[in-house]
Amino acid sequence: MIGLIGKKIGMTRIFLDNGSAVPITVIKVEENRITQIKKFEIDGYQTVQVTVGVKRNRLLKNSEIGFFKRVAVSPGKFLKEFKDNSIKEERYRIGQKVGLDVFYNLKRVNISGISKGKGFCGTVKRWNFKTQDASHGNSLSHRVPGSIGQNQTPGRVFKGKKMAGHMGNKRITIKNLKIIRIDEKRGLILIQGSIPGGINCYVIINPAVSP
Repeated sequence: MIGLIGKKIGMTRIFLDNGSAVPITVIKVEENRITQIKKFEIDGYQTVQVTVGVKRNRLLKNSEIGFFKRVAVSPGKFLKEFKDNSIKEERYRIGQKVGLDVFYNLKRVNISGISKGKGFCGTVKRWNFKTQDASHGNSLSHRVPGSIGQNQTPGRVFKGKKMAGHMGNKRITIKNLKIIRIDEKRGLILIQGSIPGGINCYVIINPAVSP
């Protein structure tokens, strides 16, 4: 089973049959167009490559223009490959449009996206460091991280040390998110909980592997 590319619309809540309110994220899944089918005999692995959205020709590279022209598929925003070890000739073809019907009877998914960028952040916000005393003689050191190492041995700062720096704007994957509802007519999928990224950001939806 392949995944899909969707666009995050926003968050809301719905009420279940038992009356409980559930926070959900609404994802709009536009038509995913298949641009390439890679096979194990030729490429060494099996994937289905799809594109979504519309991209103007003047924004495309010459190699991209030639690729989309060769496969006779309208240019999309970007390309994404989904692994599928059970690719069948009669199931997928280049130019085919796939939608939410591929998630039929699926209960949970993994969603990947780019988290919101927070800019340069200190250790208190970025790593939840405890602040130092506000009084008792402390001045100008309320939010500083403190010591970042030892002395002449080892004489360096260890890699991975939690320090101030750029926060967010990273690829994040959240696994085993529950599917609350699928509206194939409007191309919407309702996911329980939050997902990475801002409104109108593209996200990758993959079937959950682990239970």
